[in-house]
Amino acid sequence: MSDQIAAQLSSSRGDAETPLLEETIGANLERTVAAFPDGAALVEAWSGRRWTWAEFDRDVNILARGLMARGIEVGDRVGVWSPNRAEWTIFQYATAKIGAILVNVNPAYRTHELEYVVAQSGMRALLSATSYKTSQYRAMVETVAPKIASLEWVAFFDDESYDAILAAAAEVSEEQLRERSAGLSAADAINIQYTSGTTGFPKGATLSHRNILNNGFFVGEMLHYTQADRVCIPVPFYHCFGMVMGNLACTSHGSTMVIPAPTFEPAATMEAVAQERCTSLYGVPTMFIAELSLPNFAEYDLSSLRTGIMAGSPCPIEVMKRVIAEMHMGEVAINYGMTETSPVSTSTRRDDDLRLRTETVGRVMPHLEIKVVDPTTGEPVERGMTGEFCTKGYSVMLGYWNDVEKTQEAIDADGWMHTGDLAVMDEAGYCSIVGRIKDMVIRGGENIYPREIEEFLYLHPDVADVQVIGVPDEKYGEELMAWIIVREGHQAPTKEDIKEFCTGKLAHYKVPRYVHVVESFPMTVTGKIRKIEMREEAVRLLHLEQAAAIKHA
Repeated sequence: MSDQIAAQLSSSRGDAETPLLEETIGANLERTVAAFPDGAALVEAWSGRRWTWAEFDRDVNILARGLMARGIEVGDRVGVWSPNRAEWTIFQYATAKIGAILVNVNPAYRTHELEYVVAQSGMRALLSATSYKTSQYRAMVETVAPKIASLEWVAFFDDESYDAILAAAAEVSEEQLRERSAGLSAADAINIQYTSGTTGFPKGATLSHRNILNNGFFVGEMLHYTQADRVCIPVPFYHCFGMVMGNLACTSHGSTMVIPAPTFEPAATMEAVAQERCTSLYGVPTMFIAELSLPNFAEYDLSSLRTGIMAGSPCPIEVMKRVIAEMHMGEVAINYGMTETSPVSTSTRRDDDLRLRTETVGRVMPHLEIKVVDPTTGEPVERGMTGEFCTKGYSVMLGYWNDVEKTQEAIDADGWMHTGDLAVMDEAGYCSIVGRIKDMVIRGGENIYPREIEEFLYLHPDVADVQVIGVPDEKYGEELMAWIIVREGHQAPTKEDIKEFCTGKLAHYKVPRYVHVVESFPMTVTGKIRKIEMREEAVRLLHLEQAAAIKHA
């Protein structure tokens, strides 16, 4: 590890031994295709469809030429609204080859949210699923499309409108496609990803070839990917976790992309790993918890696994121990980042011990700088102290689409991205994320970081999963509430049970005053806990409780 900056301050710089890729996504893909034309590129596990690299590139080029024939120019915004499927991935690379800006639309959106991102991005065309489970995409598109002046045409996977795009490829030659691709720059915007929107309208993080290709590449480097690796990707493509850490990590190393199901299904994921002999598996902690909780988990042959990524939210220590021991993922990495940073800023390494992989999110990635600063002064804090995590380098987004004000709030004049996450950096440069600035609870003047309490409550024998939030309190300003998912076959712990479990082990002000037992947490489609929604529900429940108490007084 290279760490050029004074050791006593929370600053660190990644090594630069492996050079950045100064090429477009399309050019990088073509190098992989040339190296491994007959290697396995893409597997859609539930349908059995498969592509070699040569076949994958052929289908990417057909779709790219079809889009050109339909009038898509460099810089045009084109959307994709669908759960995971092979065509999503093919579309990702087709748009990159022609310089169109791919707009990822969250599959969980409904009409109000769809209308906002289509209009805000100035989307010219949209490829969409027709339906999936309760999501009637066609009906929602038909409601929204007439309202958006920029949206010229929509096509749907699995019907003649998509086939027509492929047929139109005959109107554009391979040479015309090569000319288009050759005129593109690695610095060009190529992707808009809308942040989860846990508060207010989502913002469109605008990312370049250079941003996401390099981030995917270095994620693959950290995991030591080669053409022999087969990566199971149950996380959504619409998010960086799927399309960058998943697809681009694979295509830049010749590794196989395996799609287990359109959306996350624990059994389908385990079946794909076993049947396709995957070497790597991705997921947020709740996904791994669901997989480990399958009644027939022990029946799946997971011996091919060696690595993978856990990201999106902190991983409980006990879960990590089981993933390493029972899923054979001895080299599993913890990654940390955000959409605005393409996304990964820090990662554990495969030779890091269990403590580092359960207590930290690793150290700085290559070619990046990180620091932990006092949120008030902006100066780096001493190592071991809590502050805001900031990052700088090739991975920082170009900005929020058509929103200069929000961009300037997030990226300072020196190019540092301010994440809003609270972190601690240790003497070796490893970082721990202790919460969000907005999640920090201040109870009677004491700063409380929910992560610490959550980690402790995971040790309770009846607790399968837990989230801790702050709720309003007249006396202390805020009090703690623990939302608990009960371990299968166990009794739901009461407020008294939790208090007894904490007494003598946590400071009194860290003991949750309220306990709320639930079957699941409100989440974004990427697995991030929507704590703002939890707080709103908690306030409603407390108001009802207070009203009932007054009524019976």
